[in-house]
This record gives sequence, structure tokens and C-alpha cells, in this order.
Amino acid sequence: MDLEEAIKTAIDYELKVQQAYEKAKAEATNETGQRVFGFLAEEEAGHVAYLNTRLELWKKDGKLTVEKLDTVIPTKAVIDASLSKLEKDLGDKQAPGEGELELLQKALKAEEETSAFYKKMVQELDGDAKKLFERFVEIEDGHVAIVEAEIAAVSGMGFWFDIPEFNIANS
Repeated sequence: MDLEEAIKTAIDYELKVQQAYEKAKAEATNETGQRVFGFLAEEEAGHVAYLNTRLELWKKDGKLTVEKLDTVIPTKAVIDASLSKLEKDLGDKQAPGEGELELLQKALKAEEETSAFYKKMVQELDGDAKKLFERFVEIEDGHVAIVEAEIAAVSGMGFWFDIPEFNIANS
């Protein structure tokens, strides 16, 4: 796969994930869940804009410039540590709200597919193209960890986007 095709495919994946979060936001029954799904949808929209800019520049002059791509999502290690501490501190279990677990599972599937694509691009591409996709692997790993943590929280401890050790909306 050449770089232009890789970027276009990445845009398609990011749009799919963004749409999954927007749908989840619209269907979530919990205000906090709606806020977090909305936040993640906005983050994905930022990825789409970033990739579109990289694609436009690539088409214009045949060069790829990898600019810094920020995220406010905590790293996977921070998320895992927070979830581990939360599991030790809490014991009561409640059933998740209707449909909330399904929304999270759909989001997780979309994130995992996107992450797998980026990992494949890191293996196939060289130079700045590889660097571009390496950063997306890091970010998507954080997204996967957030969704996995929320699935664990919803199904195991009765919390819905209220993990006190970190607050992605105010990072």
C-alpha cells in the first residue's frame, strides 16, 4: 500500500470510529457517558482533520511532514493503573444501563480495527510515514484502554465513566 492510499484508509477508519462515538453519544442514557463519547468523537474528528492535512500536503508537493499530534487521553499505563486501583477499592457490582455495554463493545471493536490497521502500516512503511502511524498506534492504544476500562467498570463495578483516578474530560 502506498502512502496516499494508507492515509486515505486511515481517514476512513477514523471516520468510522468517530461515527461510532457520535452514535454512542446520541444513544447513551447517562450524561457522563454522553460527555465522554462526545469527547472521544471530537478527538477522532481531530485525527481526521490532521490526516486530511497530511494528505493535502502529500498531494501538493510529494512530501510528508509529520507534525505533533496531541491527545488528552491518558496513556494505556495510566489507565491500567487507575483501573487496577479502582478494582481494589470497590466491591459492589451493579448491572449496566440498558444498551451501554453494547455501545462500548461496538466502540472497542472499531478502535481495535483501527489500531490493527495502524500497526500494519508501521510494519509496511518507512521513514516519516512510519513515524506518522507510530503516533497513531500510541493514541489508539490509549483509546482502546479507555474503552476496555469502561467495559470493565460497567460490567464489573457499576460505574459508568466515573473512574475517579483520572478524568479525561478535564485533562
